Amino acid sequence: MVSQAEPDGCTAPHAYLARAGHTLEGDGGCIADARHQALAFLDRARTEYDLPVSARARDLTRLVVSELVTNARKYAPGPVLMELRVTARAVEVVVWDSDPTVPAPQASGPDRIGQHGLEIVRAVTEGLFVEQEPVGKRITARIALSDASSDTARR
Repeated sequence: MVSQAEPDGCTAPHAYLARAGHTLEGDGGCIADARHQALAFLDRARTEYDLPVSARARDLTRLVVSELVTNARKYAPGPVLMELRVTARAVEVVVWDSDPTVPAPQASGPDRIGQHGLEIVRAVTEGLFVEQEPVGKRITARIALSDASSDTARR
């Protein structure tokens, strides 16, 4: 189930080492641009703060960004805002859109095609939080930077 967020969805603002915000226009390239921005942000976190950003964290971040931005573009009119935040142990992907409807997992079934994005994001993240805003909603997904079961952490 999607958790309703405590005040800001995740971590206290002072705990963030870095933050970056992006406005994603509705053109066809905004999803690819969002993925590119997220990977560049993780690269900066790794080099500027010497954080252990694993290959798995990079892949999951790219997947989460793709799913959340795709859903925002598909179901909400207007712009999409993405914020990336990093702590010593996790990256948070925050996506805001103008639709106030809180997404809900769909019932599974053999005839169901598509609409698995929320399930995917929930399965690969440490936390998924949804906040209704005065206009729209904000979804925050938290992904661990290091993978204890993997020796592939990039330094």
